[in-house]
Amino acid sequence: MAASESEALVPKEDKEKDDDDGFTGCSPNLACNPRARLHRFIVLIFMCLLSFGSYFCYDNPAALQQKIQDDMGVSASQYVNLYALYSWPNVVLCFFGGFLIDRVFGVRWGAIIFALFVAAGQVVFALGALIDQYVVMEIGRFIFGIGGESLCVAQNNYAVFWFKGRELNMVFGLQLSFSRVGSTVNFNIMKPIYDAVKSAIGDPAYRVLGATLMVGVGLCAFSVACAIILAFFDKRAERILNKKKGETSESEKIRMKDVKDFPITVWLIFLICVAYYVAIFPFIGLGTVFFSTKFGFADSQANAVDSIVYLISAGASPLFGFIVDRTGYNIFWVALSCLVTLCSHAMLAFTFWNPWIAMVLMGLSYSMLACALWPMVAFVVPEHQLGTAYGLMQAVQNLGLAVVSMAAGYILDAKGYLVLEMFFLAWLCVAVASSVLLYVFDLSRGGTLNFSVKERKAYDEAKKLKQSKKDLLKDQPHDTSEYTSPIRPRSAKMLRNRYYSILGTNIPDETYASAHKSALAYPRPTK
Repeated sequence: MAASESEALVPKEDKEKDDDDGFTGCSPNLACNPRARLHRFIVLIFMCLLSFGSYFCYDNPAALQQKIQDDMGVSASQYVNLYALYSWPNVVLCFFGGFLIDRVFGVRWGAIIFALFVAAGQVVFALGALIDQYVVMEIGRFIFGIGGESLCVAQNNYAVFWFKGRELNMVFGLQLSFSRVGSTVNFNIMKPIYDAVKSAIGDPAYRVLGATLMVGVGLCAFSVACAIILAFFDKRAERILNKKKGETSESEKIRMKDVKDFPITVWLIFLICVAYYVAIFPFIGLGTVFFSTKFGFADSQANAVDSIVYLISAGASPLFGFIVDRTGYNIFWVALSCLVTLCSHAMLAFTFWNPWIAMVLMGLSYSMLACALWPMVAFVVPEHQLGTAYGLMQAVQNLGLAVVSMAAGYILDAKGYLVLEMFFLAWLCVAVASSVLLYVFDLSRGGTLNFSVKERKAYDEAKKLKQSKKDLLKDQPHDTSEYTSPIRPRSAKMLRNRYYSILGTNIPDETYASAHKSALAYPRPTK
């Protein structure tokens, strides 16, 4: 997205100013004014729903794992390919998706195009089941993966452009919450839908599976509609706020080599992201058997405790986002989240305490980290590079998840769950150490990432004022005929005061001097 587009999306003031010239077909009330808080939260609703269909469909295979294996006649290793084909392409694709959003499509067309990829992938995935062709299903998951992560990059860009400097942390929390609601809904309704479809149409079973997966197509179409609505709001805000689209300046154009110029704080944020999430998602994927084996839980109870992290994050993420918005100190919250998750894994590995305690703590810390970590990228990366930065962040995350998941499976088969937990604990130690390094490097550069809300507001205002002055000087005509040198002859008064200052004496009182017209009226200077 060009810089001229992104500026239009960040309201300058919270107060509801009227701009009658820009409003057509709608009075400048709170719901229609892009500067108003109410309008921005209407946009936020569609922003959160943008990825609902993607997250719902992502875990369709997990919700119907046994049905897919039985109905399509595939082994467990073939079944895992449905997730591998999603993850591996995104090691590259979500980075280039962010690059395309920044430089080619813009966030509006980028969101629409990637939402269409998600919908098309789900259609092909369901069609493969309907025609009893598992290869077609795999192709569908590959197409789905092309759009899935890149759509999240577009969603993050929208969040930053509309809410940067305001409720950004809470907005990231709400987006995470809605996404996890999509995953939770999927796990709870897909099996009953499958049973209902089977009772309605009967055999063959693969057609029942395909018809069930078509439910996800409807939700993906809903996400496409949200992308179109967001594009309308975005374009309208640009017009009303009188921000004209123009070519990006040479200094603001994105180039691939810009990635190497990202500050070290950005790379530390990426490292924290990978080191933390590889200790969460692979563990949840392998957790059911762990709870059944170590704690003797029944399958239903093991599934319940294993999924509590997602359930907690759906409710706690907006709350923690609100807390971070009101307090600041993002690095502190990130470090605390890593430490709490480290303690949770230690409890699971070395004690026989009720695992609900550890998993609830893990769910709370997972929610907190997402609200504090992801917004920090926007604090250190220019707006015209955000798509690239978030795309690279998700690319690194996908690479870590793909590699660590494979390693976790090997460790589990060869050494068991205790060594696997030690493996996850090692990654969390890396996350904690990276948080400390992030604080040190950020402090050496002014400590902007760990500002309080008050400090960040003052910093942003000073930065905005400096930029406005620079723009004002840039816009002023350079007429050499009107130019006056800053070096001008000094008056007798200036020379006299300069002489007094060299002597270290008091400069005469101007008011007293003006009241007495003679130089004899000046008091005698004293050292």
